[in-house]
Amino acid sequence: MLAGRLETASRTFAVREVPEPEPGRGEVRVRVRAAGVCLSDVHLIDGSLRPSFSGLAEVTLGHEVAGEIDALGSDVPGWSVGDRVLLRAGERCGTCATCVRFRLPCLAVRARGIDYDGGWAEYAVASHHTLVAIPDELPFEQAAIVPDAVSTPWGAVAGTGRAGPARPAGVWGAGGLGAHAVQLLRLVGAAPIVAVDPRRAARERALDLGADAVFAPDDPELPAAVRAVSGGGLDVAFDLAGAARAREQALDCLAPGGRLVLVGLTPEPLRVDDATTMTFNGQQILGHYGSLPGAVDQLVTLIRHGRLDLSRSVSGVVALADAADAVARVRDGIGDPVRLVLVP
Repeated sequence: MLAGRLETASRTFAVREVPEPEPGRGEVRVRVRAAGVCLSDVHLIDGSLRPSFSGLAEVTLGHEVAGEIDALGSDVPGWSVGDRVLLRAGERCGTCATCVRFRLPCLAVRARGIDYDGGWAEYAVASHHTLVAIPDELPFEQAAIVPDAVSTPWGAVAGTGRAGPARPAGVWGAGGLGAHAVQLLRLVGAAPIVAVDPRRAARERALDLGADAVFAPDDPELPAAVRAVSGGGLDVAFDLAGAARAREQALDCLAPGGRLVLVGLTPEPLRVDDATTMTFNGQQILGHYGSLPGAVDQLVTLIRHGRLDLSRSVSGVVALADAADAVARVRDGIGDPVRLVLVP
């Protein structure tokens, strides 16, 4: 079968023929129908992001995956060949203290397409407990991006950031994650919603998806304008851009008691110009990564009942054989995509 493989030492990526995988105990083989291309995949290829746990010499990329069950291994309860599914973006390690002793989030989640083979392939193997059933009316291309592009901002909005009804919220970076953060803030009733992005097309998209006001980050009056729109500052601000300047700017726009949630990834340091004022105001900086296991199931339910529409999220569909071109388009921002999706 064809698979998009990354050699971890040389950072060489290529789509080439590999053997079809066979499901083991507790696993299924999924015929991949769609797989998202994330900026994290670009960072894996360029070396700025590296696996935390994998010792593999090479790995099939792709952590956003949807398809149909093609074959069952032994001891797979409740699933059948032909079932339409999406795959959670990772799984518990099964050995850390929280896995063994407590019903808490795993301390060392293994990420699909990073620590083990993912879904940029014609077939992918998955543990049965990472499967989520999807309704017939949900296209594979939209289902594929739920684990990460949608679930990560959902975890930040509804969990870490504690966004609430009639509370002002801001989004820095209205791309693949930020566009969904705007929709999800609207879903939980946050108001007003402010979006900040240097690209005009991204700002217009944010307005279309539910933002109440948009700004360019180089606007010298931005903090004052955000405070005016929000009635004194933001209750919560989300950095989806992964840029130090965006984080510093978002901090300046917080109200007393406000929270800055760091979602985008960057190795750049975060500077707090006036830590005394931040302490006096009781403001917080919170890190956020991924989502809890139940998040994907919640989102599928919201989609099924018409509360969340992802029809505008897929910016293009690219053949798996042309995965390198899709990576370049995401890397260079060509066409300002929310998500590109690979199809075998």
